[in-house]
Amino acid sequence: MTIPELERFLTEHFPGVLDWAKPEVLDKARARVRLPYKDEYLRPGGTVSGPTLMALADTAMYFLVLANIGLTIHAVTTSLHITFLRRPEPGDLIAEASLLKLGKKLAVGDVRLYSEGVAEPVAQATASYSVPTS
Repeated sequence: MTIPELERFLTEHFPGVLDWAKPEVLDKARARVRLPYKDEYLRPGGTVSGPTLMALADTAMYFLVLANIGLTIHAVTTSLHITFLRRPEPGDLIAEASLLKLGKKLAVGDVRLYSEGVAEPVAQATASYSVPTS
């Protein structure tokens, strides 16, 4: 699957997703997704909110699952566990997702979240998706 194919699918089935999440790299091995900075993502104290980081991790994992199983609206998150490692500064966020396992019914992946230009991750998530059987 190419990024333009994914973007057409998302525009049709999930309008608005591409207004905030931008796929930059997509193949069967990994997905890289950018979240361009907006002030509305900040929580008190001037850091990017946890729900924003969780949404980005989930979105990157969804893109990666679709790259592996094909375009379907029926792949759904079954779990998402996130560990916040350090304070993300205001700025673009980058999600790097990779698959740990792709089975017949379940896909499991690792997502590392970074502040742009910072080598150490700000969060790490493990996510699983139900793989539709038909």
